[in-house]
Amino acid sequence: MLKQSLQQKLQQKLSPQQIQLMKLLQVPTLELEARIKEELEANPALEEGREDEHEHDSADGLDDDRGETREDFDFDAYLDDPTPGYRYAVNNHAEHEDRETAFGAGETFAERLTAQIGLRPVTDRQRMLAAFLIGNLDEAGYLRRDLYAISSDLAFGQGIEVEEEELEVVLELVQELDPPGVGARDLRECLLLQVDRKLDATTGEANEALGLAHRILEEQFDAFTKKHYDKLTARLEVGEDALREAMAEITRLNPKPGNSGADNARPVQAVVPDFHISVEGDELRLQINGRNAPELRVSGEYREMMEGYAAAKSPDRSQKEAITFVKRKVDAAKWFIDAIKQRQNTLRVTMQAIMQLQEAYFLSGDETDLKPMILKDVAERINMDISTVSRVANSKYVQTPYGTFLLKTLFSESLSTESGEEVSTREVKKILEEAVEAEEKRKPLSDEKLMKVLQEKGYKIARRTVAKYREQLGIPVARLRKEL
Repeated sequence: MLKQSLQQKLQQKLSPQQIQLMKLLQVPTLELEARIKEELEANPALEEGREDEHEHDSADGLDDDRGETREDFDFDAYLDDPTPGYRYAVNNHAEHEDRETAFGAGETFAERLTAQIGLRPVTDRQRMLAAFLIGNLDEAGYLRRDLYAISSDLAFGQGIEVEEEELEVVLELVQELDPPGVGARDLRECLLLQVDRKLDATTGEANEALGLAHRILEEQFDAFTKKHYDKLTARLEVGEDALREAMAEITRLNPKPGNSGADNARPVQAVVPDFHISVEGDELRLQINGRNAPELRVSGEYREMMEGYAAAKSPDRSQKEAITFVKRKVDAAKWFIDAIKQRQNTLRVTMQAIMQLQEAYFLSGDETDLKPMILKDVAERINMDISTVSRVANSKYVQTPYGTFLLKTLFSESLSTESGEEVSTREVKKILEEAVEAEEKRKPLSDEKLMKVLQEKGYKIARRTVAKYREQLGIPVARLRKEL
């Protein structure tokens, strides 16, 4: 049954230009350069260089022989093009689509281990099984799967029958490779492998300390992880000095041997600040990285092509196809140039608002001068949407006389003092860090005591809030901060 109905609903649609601007706002400088290069390669109507003042916009009106603009020329009427408008739109990818910068890949961790196995006097079967075990190691260099599961994989996946005992022998061969500790099934085994490797290479007092370290890991691992030093000295019947030396040996070990190779580490991308803030007297000066505002223009050749097509009185089909292509490329170039300009302007007004809100901090460099600031505060000041400010703060770096850091680290919530003053949570976290650094390591301060320290300084804070800030700062609980 067919039925007609009248409905009214509110929808928000983004134009291709708005989508393009949102994407450009959230990318950092290095990625913007790659995006511009990509656009220059894809669009022949876009060129690098300054736009001449005497040149007019060819897409809106063309100059005739006398230098006067022909306002009566309409490309849409000229084309009478039935092609839908969406065919000219930019690709609408996901808003938060990640773009990765390509890096040259070196030798992987697994390849290094496999190469070492190739230099060992082992059978072809052992070499094959060792390569399979290496392929099952995680990023930290641990074998997290049990040997029974690996044996089943070999049987059902490759038709190779192998007993767990044989895999255990091959695993011992893998654990002899470098770096020490690789192929361990848990932290305890990883540390023991490294201590045993050191014991074989050392003598004297160092050997005694390593021997005690081996006993701690072998016999009292639970007490060691919980830092029950009194239990360790009593159970092992050793003095505090000997225990301190053994603990020092253990702390020198690598709990993640898989990440020890420099070539295995993830490549670090250079930080290019988007903003530069300098202090001149009592005033702040803002500079935006010039890479954020490259000089782009519409190609002069494409302008001439449009003039030639405009002179044709009765274009044929091939000319219409050509002018359709030219118009699409020129429009895309104009959109991109406009988006770059809007990005530059948005970056500037947003950073100026942040500078006004955090002027005291930028003048002194003292984190305690940071004021509470959220995205809404900046958005209201510049009369823009919160999402726009969020995109500007995303992945952008600011260079100051006190260091270079992420722009989003300047944003923080507020906390009240006893006097009713609103202070930044960054200030509270800074004081919390200082309190932990100054504590007696034999008797670290609990969250309850840290709460009292902050309350004595005038901050109204609960114990659970102290625990939350401590976790955000990566500070362990008091029991794990205990030292001899």
